[in-house]
Amino acid sequence: MKLEDAVEFAENPEPRCPCVLLLDTSGSMQGEAIEALNEGLKVFRDELNRDSLAKKRVEVAIISFNFEVKVVQEFVTADQFEPPTLVAHGLTHMGAAIHQGLDLIQARKTEYRNNGIAYYRPWVFLITDGEPQGELESLVEQAAQRIRDDENSKRVAFFAVGVEGANMDRLSQIVVRSPLKLKGLNFQEMFIWLSASMQRVSQSKPDDQVALPPPGWGTV
Repeated sequence: MKLEDAVEFAENPEPRCPCVLLLDTSGSMQGEAIEALNEGLKVFRDELNRDSLAKKRVEVAIISFNFEVKVVQEFVTADQFEPPTLVAHGLTHMGAAIHQGLDLIQARKTEYRNNGIAYYRPWVFLITDGEPQGELESLVEQAAQRIRDDENSKRVAFFAVGVEGANMDRLSQIVVRSPLKLKGLNFQEMFIWLSASMQRVSQSKPDDQVALPPPGWGTV
């Protein structure tokens, strides 16, 4: 058990509601798209922090992916979350990013259990404007299989959002839930929805079914 975890959980023993953002920072996201995404992350932080329970319970981690997969932000509670400024370039290693996201969740759940912290079903939110590029098909297939297994056993709730230009057919082969298509560059509205959803979850009991607000920012 890491000492800083023990201290953190002692100071804040609230049940945790983990949310991993898998963010596509490949070259095609350059310009307006990446700027809108960066602004959206700030809105996400501000919205979560308006809610006294959510800011203690919701934990955010961020993984960016282009030709490399990087944990930009390890899990922190919303009140500690400082949005990074993402830069776009390179290819789209989506499969590797999915694996890394699911690994991060598994490791975090172990930390919760070791410290006696209850937790909600983790959310993964994948945002991309393309499809997997520059990596082995088998790696993407394994990632898709892990999503299916984790969804079926209710270990995660995995959402995919396609930005303008995303290959929605390919996305729907990878994830279990129908991917949502973002209207324009409506990241701010999307993150407000995500925050509202996380707030609802954080106010429920860890095994409750929670009705989510309709996503007005996207279409199926």
